Amino acid sequence: MSSFWTIWVSVLTLGTLIGCYLLLRMCLKNFAGVPEGESMGHTFDGIEELNNPLPKWWSNFFLLTIIWGFGYIAVYGLGGWNGLSGWQSSNQGILNLAESKEKSALAKETGMLVQYDREVSAADEKYGPIFEAYAAQSIEALAGNEEALKVGQRLFLQNCSQCHGSDARGTTGFPNLTDKDWLYGGSPEMIKASIMDGRKANGMMAWSAALGGEQGVKEVAAFVLSLSGREVDATAAEAGKVKFAMCAACHGAEGKGSVEMGIPLGAPNLTDNVWLYGGSQRAVETSIANGRAGVMPAWDKILGEQKVHVISAYVYSLSQK
Repeated sequence: MSSFWTIWVSVLTLGTLIGCYLLLRMCLKNFAGVPEGESMGHTFDGIEELNNPLPKWWSNFFLLTIIWGFGYIAVYGLGGWNGLSGWQSSNQGILNLAESKEKSALAKETGMLVQYDREVSAADEKYGPIFEAYAAQSIEALAGNEEALKVGQRLFLQNCSQCHGSDARGTTGFPNLTDKDWLYGGSPEMIKASIMDGRKANGMMAWSAALGGEQGVKEVAAFVLSLSGREVDATAAEAGKVKFAMCAACHGAEGKGSVEMGIPLGAPNLTDNVWLYGGSQRAVETSIANGRAGVMPAWDKILGEQKVHVISAYVYSLSQK
């Protein structure tokens, strides 16, 4: 939090507490000029107004809440001050995972009261044995365990759905995980490896210049679309077939992708009419002309192998239905 907001929050908080105390003191004084308990000379619907003071129980309780407010600030701090207990909700100013782990370790060594770290530690202590038991089972076995799949689904929704969608069906540039089309392989081992280590595509280069410009791109796009049974210009497709030899190193001579060749390059199968970046004529031409390179972060240091193991089982189960 910036200095401005630190000062802003501190002034508002202290000002409110002090203001409440001054307001209470003012309300306890008799400004009416009439002795307490006597009539104020006003009658409303037959009800006479008396100059009665605030109830003692109410004013004392109000005073206690003000004192409690100052006590809370003293213990837990305000603004940039952590209070007498040194408590803080989380390690502030974290820019990366390594820095987060470093600050967490430092807080533990020095005995700092970091609420988030303590909650994570308590959760690990409580749920650690459960994940350990799941990790001892194979992914195939977990894929048939309803309770494990519920845990995997929650982890997926928390960490993976931002890209792949809550239903895991993906969107443009993010793979659908519910079908059997895999860039790096759909075996349990390959799915786990993808999640653990992430995927940084070797990248498909921009082919516009190498293919001789727009016409060459259109011809190769026509041939590529024909591989999945689409109706295309036969002359353009025939010309594109010759140029496709430059693409065969990654996609294979028949265009069935690197998984078919047993090489984890991430080159997609072009014969199944499944398209990561769109399968329209224009989208395919754009992919060929400008190239594509997707990236998925590694989750091993974020979630740990045991949680990744459970997520892998959930993802694997989606494509087996």
